[in-house]
Amino acid sequence: MSDIYDVVVIGSGNAGFCAAHAARESGAEVLLLEKAPREWAGGNTYFTAGAMRIAHHGLADLAEVIEPLPADKEGRITLDPYTTADFAADLQRITKGRTDRELSEVLVGESRDVISWLHGKGLRFELMFHRQAYAVDGQWRFWGGLSLGAVDGGKGMFAQHLRAAEQAGIEVRFGAHVTDLLEKGGEVTGVVVSGDDGVHEVHASAVVVASGGFEANPQMRAENLGPGWDLALVRGTPYNTGDGLRMALAHGAQPYGQWSGCHSVAWDAGASPTGDRELTNQLTRGGYPFGIVVNSDGERFVDEGADYRNYTYAKYGAAVLQQPDGYAVQIFDAKAADLLRPEEYQAPGATRVEAQTLEELAARLGIDASALTRTVSTFNADITDHPFDPTIKDGKCAPSVNPPKSNWAQPIDEAPFVAYPVTCGITFTFGGLRTDTHGRVLDTAGQTIPGLYAAGEALGGLFWFNYPGGSGLTAGSVFGRRAGFAATSDMMHTERVLAEGA
Repeated sequence: MSDIYDVVVIGSGNAGFCAAHAARESGAEVLLLEKAPREWAGGNTYFTAGAMRIAHHGLADLAEVIEPLPADKEGRITLDPYTTADFAADLQRITKGRTDRELSEVLVGESRDVISWLHGKGLRFELMFHRQAYAVDGQWRFWGGLSLGAVDGGKGMFAQHLRAAEQAGIEVRFGAHVTDLLEKGGEVTGVVVSGDDGVHEVHASAVVVASGGFEANPQMRAENLGPGWDLALVRGTPYNTGDGLRMALAHGAQPYGQWSGCHSVAWDAGASPTGDRELTNQLTRGGYPFGIVVNSDGERFVDEGADYRNYTYAKYGAAVLQQPDGYAVQIFDAKAADLLRPEEYQAPGATRVEAQTLEELAARLGIDASALTRTVSTFNADITDHPFDPTIKDGKCAPSVNPPKSNWAQPIDEAPFVAYPVTCGITFTFGGLRTDTHGRVLDTAGQTIPGLYAAGEALGGLFWFNYPGGSGLTAGSVFGRRAGFAATSDMMHTERVLAEGA
């Protein structure tokens, strides 16, 4: 059995659909292949909160792409512009200057436009009051450079992408496992697919690899990220096992980016080994800036207030994994209760321990009570007398404890005390394939591999050590769109040349 298409896209996450939309918009016959069955489709996109970091000029600039504002919030919103310079500076700062400059310039420069493009395809966006704003003095203040998200989160984004694809005439096949690339004369000419109907070839002028990283592959995690990473829980799909990366590398693609790095978060310690399709991102525990985090010895090990959560949460999962048994506990007192997002901390089945005293809390957690009370009392005594404000880096710190807490430090002294045990949940890996700025995959000599493109987690070089929250989906959109357009334009150029030669 053999099929022929103009463009084949591997992967049904946001990047894959963006590539398919762009190719179809350009007139290509497009087939999107998804390894997972229909009930597990959507890649890691499905498991996200749908947050998208974009450069913008403030609320008025976003008005055309967001849903109507809630009546009780209209006129009470503080949303400062987040400029291209702001976005670029955050990428440079968070990646310690390692982000690929050409790729990052494209990401930043096209971040706003790609939202309008997606909106035109039928995707819907809203301001993320529930996770990126706090009510202060009667105003809803957005913070951390992030305000926009897909309606209904990752679940909604996948459903909207799928609906748009069906309306545009893009063929989507689930349970279609791409096992190899077809190649002729150094040019990628299609894929080998294994499914319920057996193994067959699909021929195409272009193949876009958008099948994710290797975060769901314990062996590849241990080999590339290091010892212990095979023990991490997987936040998202169990189907991102590095297939697309391995195939591309076997056909001469150049690896690029930080293959020893990943996005990982503090994740509910009682979670399943891979993502939960109902709870999705609700198993994240991102409220740590408003409490303290201790290991099983009752000792703090990170600066919970080093920066806005958006700039630290993706690296603190690794810090948890380095603790004894890859385990830690977030501890809050009654003052923090209203600051913890209900969708995370009140999610069904959340691993939660509550007590009226720290000694009782320690006993229920299996932590030495004297160690925990010593840590808390030392921390409390060191806190400076600054006003507390969750919407800014308020400088309310504990400067002399080790490690210090730089912002949002409040005494842990008001019962009830609540603890949330956490472990490391890996989201996606940073290492990928080297491409040009249009998604064309380069070989080890730096030359393009004709017919092969990459986007999403499969594209390397953007993120190192850490990443600014919400920039992953934006990168998938920007470079997925670019890959889809390039795949089609390259195909048409080749056809023109052949026709002229004939």
